[in-house]
Amino acid sequence: MIQFLRFPVKLTFAVLLAMLLGFYFNLETPRWAVMTAGIVAGGQAFAAGGDPYSGALRYRGLLRIIGTFLGCIAALAIVMTTIRAPMVMLFLSCLWAGFCVWISSLVKVDNSYAFGLAGYTALIIIISANATGSMELMPRLAVERCSEIVIGILCAILSDIFLSPRSIKRVIDQEVDQLLLAQYQLLQLCVGLGEKEEVDKAWSGLVARSSAFSGMRSQLKMESSHWQNSSRRLKMLNTLSLTMITHATETYLNLQAHPEYLSSAFVEVIEQKVDSISELRNKVRELRKLFNEYPAESVPLALSTWVSAASEYLLLSKGIRSNVKVNGTEEAILRREAIITPRSAETHHAMINGIRTFVATFSGVLFWLYSGWNAGSGCMIMLAVVTALAMRIPNPLMMAKDFLYGMTAAFPLGLLYYAYLMPNTQQSIFLLCLIIGTLAFVAGVLIQRRQVGALGGFIGTLNVIVLSNPIKFPIESFLDNALGQMIGCFLSLMVILLIRDKSKAKTGRKILNRLMYAAVASLTTNPSRRRENHLPALYQQLFMLLNMFPGDLNKYRLALTLIISQQRLRSFVIPPNSVLSEFHQRLRLTGDKVIAAHSVEKKEYYYERLLKELGTYEQLLEENHASVAVKESVHRLTDILTRYQSTMINI
Repeated sequence: MIQFLRFPVKLTFAVLLAMLLGFYFNLETPRWAVMTAGIVAGGQAFAAGGDPYSGALRYRGLLRIIGTFLGCIAALAIVMTTIRAPMVMLFLSCLWAGFCVWISSLVKVDNSYAFGLAGYTALIIIISANATGSMELMPRLAVERCSEIVIGILCAILSDIFLSPRSIKRVIDQEVDQLLLAQYQLLQLCVGLGEKEEVDKAWSGLVARSSAFSGMRSQLKMESSHWQNSSRRLKMLNTLSLTMITHATETYLNLQAHPEYLSSAFVEVIEQKVDSISELRNKVRELRKLFNEYPAESVPLALSTWVSAASEYLLLSKGIRSNVKVNGTEEAILRREAIITPRSAETHHAMINGIRTFVATFSGVLFWLYSGWNAGSGCMIMLAVVTALAMRIPNPLMMAKDFLYGMTAAFPLGLLYYAYLMPNTQQSIFLLCLIIGTLAFVAGVLIQRRQVGALGGFIGTLNVIVLSNPIKFPIESFLDNALGQMIGCFLSLMVILLIRDKSKAKTGRKILNRLMYAAVASLTTNPSRRRENHLPALYQQLFMLLNMFPGDLNKYRLALTLIISQQRLRSFVIPPNSVLSEFHQRLRLTGDKVIAAHSVEKKEYYYERLLKELGTYEQLLEENHASVAVKESVHRLTDILTRYQSTMINI
């Protein structure tokens, strides 16, 4: 029960502290500080479904500061260059908002918030200054907004520090052991040739857990620089986890094709029950000893790679718990490979997001200027906020609905506060804190339960009650703000519905093509290229495929097969040869053209050319006396790409 109440108490403290500081420093609109404290703390709690971890809250606060300052600088630049042409100024501010949303859809999810905020901050400042009728106030509005935002963020962070910060380190320590046990269970399932559906469920679950584990590492890194050594180990642990998933599944596929692939002695050891990490450590030692009793060529490469990865995992996991300095053995593991950051596959999706934001905001500007509607500025602000924040999540329509429900609920609740409660607390700061604190506490309870409309209703209510200095209560102002909020959310919903995002199929095809390219590009005679580790990037794209096409097991199997091929081909050392090296470049160039082709006809042409080149490459390997394993792996890749040609081109 105490754990359940911890976040509502934190949110209440942050909101009240921001309000009191706003009045103490005599800010003209303390509501921005109050709303910022609520958004920073409440947004993370709504996403996490409970009290957010300290690192995530502080990092989100930092991103909000960066985004606010970028937006203020952009607003000043736009106004200084176009103040004599108001229409051009508003057009550029809408274009800036769309550009920022486009950028936010391409960068990492962790950093996208800053760009989305930078877009609508500039628009809010310009719209607010324009609504007052004097653009000379714009610099003052920018300075005030920055000051209020910083105060709100500091209040949210101080609330988390003072009221029992929630560290993710304990969760990570538990997950490190549980994840390795789950990896061994997957290996047992693969060696025992379990049902295909059961294996698919087990490995897809592990892919999701590994992705969540990587997110935990990011949050730990945000929490404090004290965890730097553990963070380095966790980064490699994620790679080792993905390596074990890959080679366990490869063992399963090989056993399906060749039942004699694995010796009965290995099977007998692996199938023994393991319940704890100490038993698993002993089992890994037993397997390593067993490998030494057999000739190297009779030990399956997939299984030996799995055991090596598990051994390194166990070694690094000790250092994660203690957070001690990285020793020489660990340093060699951590520096062995260069982990490659993936490029975004959502380029078309990002373009649609930017167009939605620009169309929504500029259409609102035109209607506002034409009608002279008093609530137009509030409507414009909500259009910018909803379209900027909703576009980055997997289901923007649901978030737009959540805002609409919340802003609709904020109307009667805000009216109660604005017309009755707040006018009767004018003589007592204690009573004002009591009613605002009650609102924040109840909202905190609903937000951490992920109640639909809770976050939008809380922020909308804080916006319409207009915590200004001094506080005034003209009912026309309340109606304008409340109606502007609701209509802005409704129009945002309509824009999302009308401008359809049909990029799902294109993104899925691009992901599969990039997996294909990674497998082809792993053929190289360059040692430094073989040192590049693309596995985390490939699995990140596979996880995106899982989210985009839930239930489509054929796509997952194809993607996983391509990842297995990439890992297998990358492990082979191809001797330096000018003919082969030149042909590797040719294969990469053709694979790149397959990805870049826009029309189906061009894609089909380059894809068929790639298959022909792979056939020629097999002949070159034969002429240059390459090993049987290399020739078989290349032939297997060619066979996979041939069988799934229609899927790769017309997903």
